Amino acid sequence: MQTENKTGTLYIVGTPIGNLGDFSPRAVEALACCDFIAAEDTRVTVKLLNRFEIKKPMVSYHEHNRKERGEQIAARIQGGESCCLVTDAGMPAVSDPGEELVDLCHNLNIPVSVVPGPCAFVSALALSGMSAKRFTFEGFLSGSKPRRKEHLEEVKNEKRTMCFYEAPHKLENTLKEMAEVFGDRRIAIVHEITKIHEEVIRTTLYKAAKDYENANLKGEYVIIVDGAPEEEKQEMTLEEAVRLAKRLIADGVGTSEAAKQTAKETGFKKSDIYKLLVD
Repeated sequence: MQTENKTGTLYIVGTPIGNLGDFSPRAVEALACCDFIAAEDTRVTVKLLNRFEIKKPMVSYHEHNRKERGEQIAARIQGGESCCLVTDAGMPAVSDPGEELVDLCHNLNIPVSVVPGPCAFVSALALSGMSAKRFTFEGFLSGSKPRRKEHLEEVKNEKRTMCFYEAPHKLENTLKEMAEVFGDRRIAIVHEITKIHEEVIRTTLYKAAKDYENANLKGEYVIIVDGAPEEEKQEMTLEEAVRLAKRLIADGVGTSEAAKQTAKETGFKKSDIYKLLVD
């Protein structure tokens, strides 16, 4: 009698973003115990496996093969195998094609579990010392200049702290375009997180756009940008409040109601507005 295969599990495993000492014991155990590993770049992942003396078969899963390879991986898991999904550095499925594999597995009712690990933008935000009470992750900007500009225009009035990823060869232009769209704001440029030359440059957009001109850069960067400043409310005089009330009266609103509405909007006392309206 044939027994029905039990569905395996997809494990999302966070990997170090620089310092291999950040690889957790649970993550080592997950890679050592799974049936196979889906890696963004098998050449990068094999170095991690060798460091922890793990020998497991790997398949590549990346931006250019995600659809076909994702279906193959899901089929193997449905057949009873367990798979660890890893990216070159950090948390898979965060600004990463792994999100499509995770979504596919959920849609196929395949169990999905996470083994938490380092995440570059969260680490950079903590390092920056900038407000993390409310923030938004914007990931990588498009390589297309019109789409990149469109993205920046969409978030220029965002009040929360913003976190961006950027490649070294694009950093100069990105800083210039951010300065053009956002104006001069506080930023932090974070580089080489958890590595020997880890650095946090706290500066402003205008200064950074100048400082990084023609710079010879390497490695990935995280840019933390202050949210848009709160709009300052212009203070209205009592005479201006009365003029506002008179416009309401001209539109058919009663004197008492016009004074009430204007008082609510401007902060002046209803009695003061009413008194000037009837004098």
